[in-house]
Amino acid sequence: MNVAGQSAIVTGGASGMGAETARALAAAGARVTVMDVNKEALDGVAKDIGGLAVECDVSSSDSAQAAVAAAKNAHGAARILVNCAGIAPAKRIVGRDGPMPLEDFKKVIDVNLIGSFNVLRLVAADLYAEEPLDDVGERGVIVNTASVAAYEGQVGQAAYTASKGGLVALTIQAARDLSGKGIRVVTIAPGFIATPMLLGMPEDVQESLAQQAPFPKRFGRPDEYAKLVLHIIDNQMINGEVIRLDGGARMQPR
Repeated sequence: MNVAGQSAIVTGGASGMGAETARALAAAGARVTVMDVNKEALDGVAKDIGGLAVECDVSSSDSAQAAVAAAKNAHGAARILVNCAGIAPAKRIVGRDGPMPLEDFKKVIDVNLIGSFNVLRLVAADLYAEEPLDDVGERGVIVNTASVAAYEGQVGQAAYTASKGGLVALTIQAARDLSGKGIRVVTIAPGFIATPMLLGMPEDVQESLAQQAPFPKRFGRPDEYAKLVLHIIDNQMINGEVIRLDGGARMQPR
């Protein structure tokens, strides 16, 4: 798909990989709507790229419906969706205070897994009513964001690992479900990416994490994630796949 002129939605667009992806899509000529709960930062990104900012809690059906409708009203049905919204609190299954509160586990699942599915289903439904973009029948591309933690979750990542593992499992199923309408579904599983959350850790922790990659021994950059998103959109044969973006790193238990 040619990005130029297409309507795109990026969730989690206020910072990190989401913000960088929104910038890359806008630079390639897309009409971009960024969604997030952080309205102030979201407005800044939208202003920078000449896009639309819509405050949205992806885990809420009503909030997501209103946000997708606002994006459609401004730019037309989204041909591109990049789900970057997510949270990553750490807590052991059983800690010093006893078992993890069930609500803590549920909140991560609600945002990371259900939130991604929530926006995916709404965008896909809109695309069903749109005409194909080419003679092959492609209507749109959906990119979800998992994590290498889906495969190698570290201590304290039970909720995060389960949420990202759900996205990995959903990938081929969703691609098959939506294939009849020419909608591709692909998931990126980043490793250690230099987002504000990771860069807020102590320097010695950052160095230790960066050394886990065989090569290059550094954190990935948000713009490298964005470049992969653009390639996925452009390359029609990438579908139903989970792509690790981690420099060959395999996460250690701690």
